[in-house]
Amino acid sequence: MARPIQPGQTAAMNAIHDPNWNLVLHRQPAPFLYAVPSMGIYCRTTCPSPRPRPGNVRYFADAPAAEAAGFRACKRCDPKGTREALARAVVADACATIAAAETIPALDTLAQRAGYSRFHFLRLFRTYTGLTPRAYAEGLRAQKLQSALSAGTRVADAIVDAGFGSESRVYEDTGKLLGMTPGALRRGGAGETLRTASADSPFGRLLVAATATGICYIGFAEPEAALQADLQRRFPNAHITADPSGLGETLHTIIQLMHEPAQALDLPLDIRGTAFQLRVWQALRAIPAGETRSYSQIAAAIAAPKAVRAVARSCAENPLALAIPCHRVIASNGSLAGYRWGLERKRALLAREAGG
Repeated sequence: MARPIQPGQTAAMNAIHDPNWNLVLHRQPAPFLYAVPSMGIYCRTTCPSPRPRPGNVRYFADAPAAEAAGFRACKRCDPKGTREALARAVVADACATIAAAETIPALDTLAQRAGYSRFHFLRLFRTYTGLTPRAYAEGLRAQKLQSALSAGTRVADAIVDAGFGSESRVYEDTGKLLGMTPGALRRGGAGETLRTASADSPFGRLLVAATATGICYIGFAEPEAALQADLQRRFPNAHITADPSGLGETLHTIIQLMHEPAQALDLPLDIRGTAFQLRVWQALRAIPAGETRSYSQIAAAIAAPKAVRAVARSCAENPLALAIPCHRVIASNGSLAGYRWGLERKRALLAREAGG
């Protein structure tokens, strides 16, 4: 661990052995800045500039301390965050413009408004949203459509209000936009029968539900009434009936999975969610047993590096515990972070997968 920084601390003869210098040398993130007297600038430890000599470095706790000593901010690593703040403001303004427009604004129009070239604006927008402006606009329309359909708005009216030119456009790209047909989303399970079964498990009460397609819900570790309420929330208009004998083998298989979570779940699934959720859940299912990924790694894997919070929300909304292994997602610092079914159960699942 780096030693505490004193304002204006100067590197001495043993600077090469200083843990602070080691962070600078290897461009590792650190809670301090370094300055180069011969250049008159101060930088982040992650700055891509050529490394200075270890004896020609001074360390400062923050930008005001470095500037008080007469140093100016590096233009490459932007230690004060001035350029980053400006970039974020530009992207936020573009997002607001897209949201307020009746039709999708042209890329040239957005770039001109931001005061950047078309290429630079596009790169900036992608950096902070993980999407192109058009993809972002399509996502907003899909969210608006999803909200209207979930509220019970007629399909035709919801499509028009969301800004889509025709119903065919929506139905052609249903998987991309919603993850399910507009009618199915609006119906909330209406016309479908969900069979359920419950049992005690190593992690508390277990509830399983299945449609004619496959298992659509696996929940545990809560009172059965709470699990039933969660299922009802997800399928508000479905007919739910108990079928303990018909799902007995399924219950047994899932309980075995709790004992040995590293094994594959060989059961048909009926996975329903938004297009974004489906992308996240698919990425979760790709994590090998015994391994973990951070929320930011999942966001990067689905080409949405800035959508870390949305990834976390998708994990929290996972309807198929264990089958979609959200317990394999941890915080960037290695901590277990949140888990719908409890951190102790998450720790136990990961330990069992690791053979512990």
